[in-house]
Order: sequence, then structure tokens, then C-alpha cells
Amino acid sequence: MKMNPFLKFRPLTLAIALPSAMLLSACSEQDTESAASDMPAHIERFNEGRNLYGVISIPPGAQTLYLSGAGAQPKADGSWGSMEEQAIDIFSTFQGTLEGMGWSLEDVVQVRVFAIAGEDGTLDFAGFNSGYQRFFGSDINPMKPVRTFVQVADLVRDGWLVEVEVRAARMPE
Repeated sequence: MKMNPFLKFRPLTLAIALPSAMLLSACSEQDTESAASDMPAHIERFNEGRNLYGVISIPPGAQTLYLSGAGAQPKADGSWGSMEEQAIDIFSTFQGTLEGMGWSLEDVVQVRVFAIAGEDGTLDFAGFNSGYQRFFGSDINPMKPVRTFVQVADLVRDGWLVEVEVRAARMPE
């Protein structure tokens, strides 16, 4: 019988979680309230670069929304398009999803990108950035998230050059 690979990590998870829970329960309610009142009431951004911020601080009480990894949709002719075209398709889809839920691209605080090289063996990082820049740090959205871009050996769907996931956060009104 083969052991479930997740079971071997459970004791370690509990070993980490229990001391954290004990630490939290040891804090008095007054300590928690004063610490929360010292926190900023808005999302703060630091270390701005061309395409991203190096740090974004999200205070307690912020609403968060996570959008699962997604790739481009095939074109009408069955092709998938370039890295730039795929980035545009992905972020257009995310924009529609966010807006349909009452959020916006300005709420996006984190972008994780997983990309592969094209058929010619090169990773089109510039093409991705060109598509990305239409949505972040642009006229339609001056905000920029923190971002991770990782080249991987392959993606789950043939035709995808890139898969992206995003996290959004905002302060309640």
C-alpha cells in the first residue's frame, strides 16, 4: 500500500500551527486592539519599479480575493497566439472576472506568472511585459502589483505559453 504523500507533512504542519495558535491566544484582547489601531488603514506600496512594486503591505481587515491560475483561450482558428497575445487574453479575462464581482484591476496586489519557452526555445519575457503593461502601470490602471515570474519546463495545457494567478485586496468601504 502506497502512503499518501500529504500525511507525512501533517505532524510538521501541526508543530508549526500549534505554537502560533498558543502565541495568539496568549495575547490579551487589549494588546490586539492597540496593535490593530497602530496599523495603517490603507494598503501601502513600496519600492516601485517599471512593472511592479517590491513590497505591498496589506493591513488587517482588508478584503482579499484570489483568482486561480489561468491561461489563454484558443483563437477561432485553433492557434494560441504569441506570449503578448496570451498575456492580453489572460488579463482581459481577469479584468472581466474582477469587474463582475465588483472589484477592479486596481485592487490586484499580487501576480504570479509561470511561463515556458516558445517553439523556438526562447522565453518571450518582453512579449509578456508588453501585454502586461496594458493592464498595470498604464492609463487604464496606474496601480502595479508585486509580481513573480518563473520559467517552468511545461504547463498543463498544450498551447499555453503562460499561466497566471492573481490576488486582490482592498479596504472595506
